[in-house]
Amino acid sequence: MPNAVDAAFATMVRNLEESSGATLAVWIQRARASAGTKHGEIVAHLKAAHGLGHGYANLVAHRAREADAGGPAGDDALIAAQYSGTKAATRPILDAILAVVRGFGADVEIAPKKTCVSLRRKKQFALVQPGTATRVDLGLILKDVAPTDRLEAA
Repeated sequence: MPNAVDAAFATMVRNLEESSGATLAVWIQRARASAGTKHGEIVAHLKAAHGLGHGYANLVAHRAREADAGGPAGDDALIAAQYSGTKAATRPILDAILAVVRGFGADVEIAPKKTCVSLRRKKQFALVQPGTATRVDLGLILKDVAPTDRLEAA
């Protein structure tokens, strides 16, 4: 179960997306395109050039700087890149899969890569990848399970 800080962050991101019509990943790209590299410069740019309120601009600046350092927002940017363009309509499928996986326990790691999202505990047990504009591929590592008409061998 997410803690209060995680829940508040998720609410703020959702509100940012609803009020601006752009995802956090898009705002991070806009922040990176600004002239500044310091937190205050990024906040000022987002407020002046894009009309964001201070709270949203602060959030985006923090996440943009974390992404540049390879932190959590870097994961958001990797997923946003995978599910952009013609594959954007499949993002809700990934979100639904991740919601279920988060219920497996705190020991599950969700590790976005450039082309897929790896799911693992001590070892990888699944892989999620946008296949086409209408399909998401879910690969499961299932020992001793025979293929079926719905479950193909990889």
